[in-house]
Amino acid sequence: MSQDFDADINRAALEYHASPVPGKISVTVTKPTDSQRNLALAYTPGVAEPVRRIAEDPEAAYRYTAKGNLVAVITDGTAVLGLGNTGALAGKPVMEGKAVLFKHFAGIDVFDIEVNAEHPQEFVDTVVRIAPTFGGINLEDIAAPHCFEIEQALIEQLDIPVFHDDQHGTAIIIAAGLLNALELQGKRLEEVRIVVLGAGAAGIAAVRLLCSMGAHRSNILVLDRQGVIHTGRQGLNPYKWSVAVDTELRTLSEAMRGADVFIGVSGPDLVTPEMLDSMAERPVVFALSNPVPEIRPEVAMEVRDDLVMATGRSDYPNQVNNVLGFPFIFRGALDVRARCINEEMQIAAVHALKNLTHEPVPESVLAAYGLESLESGPGYILPKPLDPRLRDAVSPAVAAAAIRTGVARSGWPEHYPPMENFA
Repeated sequence: MSQDFDADINRAALEYHASPVPGKISVTVTKPTDSQRNLALAYTPGVAEPVRRIAEDPEAAYRYTAKGNLVAVITDGTAVLGLGNTGALAGKPVMEGKAVLFKHFAGIDVFDIEVNAEHPQEFVDTVVRIAPTFGGINLEDIAAPHCFEIEQALIEQLDIPVFHDDQHGTAIIIAAGLLNALELQGKRLEEVRIVVLGAGAAGIAAVRLLCSMGAHRSNILVLDRQGVIHTGRQGLNPYKWSVAVDTELRTLSEAMRGADVFIGVSGPDLVTPEMLDSMAERPVVFALSNPVPEIRPEVAMEVRDDLVMATGRSDYPNQVNNVLGFPFIFRGALDVRARCINEEMQIAAVHALKNLTHEPVPESVLAAYGLESLESGPGYILPKPLDPRLRDAVSPAVAAAAIRTGVARSGWPEHYPPMENFA
């Protein structure tokens, strides 16, 4: 991207966020307030009866308050986009942006919350104390390794869904795209050799999910800045140790030789043409560093004409974009009042996304992207973010998995298609 393009985007972004009012979200009133009686119902004395009902039965909060459709998007600002530890307040535009996506794509209301916390336990304590307000918690832009311990502590202490999107949202979209890419390449997840470059939240979560879906742990090499994470390395934290393998390979070049799959969640231009050329026949390359991939598609295509490739950018085919997942995953979880978003629910989302790309693409999607046609193939392994079918495909699949696994507190929503469609 040129400096002029960057400067234009930066100016436009500042104007977008500042005018006509600062920020991107606001609170709206959902009940009439145009009479003295309505005001009396909205506040005192009318609120007394709902208060009494909720005090007697906490589940009544889902009937008489906005709790059931309200998600907290919460950060400590330690890993904001690619900008690093900006602090909590500077992360607020991102959290507001996440709120916009929740509302636009899934009709979910959001309060964005930015927490100044010096230690993970302070952050956990804060979230636990405010959790009664919400039907779900979306953790965002929290640095590894603290993100792992924070999420696990909150899952253990709360009875509402807690979901770190930088971990699981990214992993789910990667898995869906990878299943389709491997199918095109005539390969199976259970057999392929996978290289994951980047051992932060997304990389480790992707390894965990892929292993749960059938990938063999011994076939996956994970690398950080020091190279291959192997069992002989000293000083590994528990999360990196969980992805360590017994191997003599040490460098990215060595790891890439003969690999079937590359997944990059690291930094720009780290994969050379020679590394790509050394991969197995019919490779799959997910170069997800943004805005500059680990290897640029135009470079990769000059080296290999037999690959399927995805990036994190919208101007290339096969964008791995978390908006394909989190709004609809939370929608399904909220619609059945799930206590958590468990692995079965995540895998249900993976298969829903995978299968959607095999369905005929609506004309509205083609028009939105200026395309004449679009069908499953090397340039279309994931749905487009503006596909209106995402909610109807992903949310019921997640809800059905919640009911099957016993974490739902309410039955199948009446407005959903029959549950047997999502068995």
